[in-house]
Amino acid sequence: LQQNSEAATMYGRLQQTFPNSTYVLAQLATAHYQMREFDESQACFEGLLKVDPYRLDHVDTYSNILYVKESKRALSYVAHNAVMIDKYRPETCCIIGNYYSLKAEHEKAVLYFQRALRLDRNYLSAWTLMGHEHVELKNTGAAIHAYRQAVDINSRDYRAWYALGQTYEILQMPFYSLFYYRKATALRPYDARMWSALAGCYKQLNRKAEAIRCYERAESNNDREGIALQELARLHHESGNDVQAANCYARNLARRDAQQLDSGADTIEALKFLADYCKRRGELEQAQQLCTRLLDCGGSQDVEEAKATLRDIRSQMGAGRT
Repeated sequence: LQQNSEAATMYGRLQQTFPNSTYVLAQLATAHYQMREFDESQACFEGLLKVDPYRLDHVDTYSNILYVKESKRALSYVAHNAVMIDKYRPETCCIIGNYYSLKAEHEKAVLYFQRALRLDRNYLSAWTLMGHEHVELKNTGAAIHAYRQAVDINSRDYRAWYALGQTYEILQMPFYSLFYYRKATALRPYDARMWSALAGCYKQLNRKAEAIRCYERAESNNDREGIALQELARLHHESGNDVQAANCYARNLARRDAQQLDSGADTIEALKFLADYCKRRGELEQAQQLCTRLLDCGGSQDVEEAKATLRDIRSQMGAGRT
């Protein structure tokens, strides 16, 4: 049902009653992983392995976290430990595949995912991860085959549907991507990444109204990457709705400030638009502050534009006093 937050809460309560239950701890770690709370999930898995150091069940999921966090040394240790426990388990092959993928040795990674599938043809994770490796090797045909195998095994696996959408997007086939992204959003309606991907397809097809609705859904579902707000601002600006565009740019700028992302293309774009918007509305002091900030983080061309705007603002302010 993809109700991972509720599941994590319930397993957290069960853990208080059964603190030594490896099953409860594994499920709690998996729930945090599904919610992309990687630090919490990693802590649960590390606690699980302390209680049961010879465990291999769910350790492949732990290796996914280490892969995402690029913890090469920790992943190497987990892989060596898995080989010592049982090198003929599909989970072990999957962990080794993740290790080689992190080292950018994608051919070796494919080899180990194939070994995992020889041991268990219905090993869903191996099909999906092998698809990712084929994408890295630019073998999109093999990637699509792997993802379709994953979907055939479990049609509720949103990762495979999402990956199919991404692969067809690489092939510049947006209508196919749209179909697969819709499947993914139906399975994960509370995942901002699914809505942002779907919105990107609509934008590519010049269906701006649908793109705006999807980006709004992404933003309402805690878009951690901040993609939705910036894209919403651009779409509103292109549609001639500068009030909404300014609101989105301002909110995204505040988010980036909170994350201490003081520079970057998105920050510069937001500052330039907001400075011009405030200047047009006669909010000259606010526009001056934005241009001054742009002097500190913009490129050479941006700095020259900001200086020109500042001269114009000061002349308007001077004229207003006379």
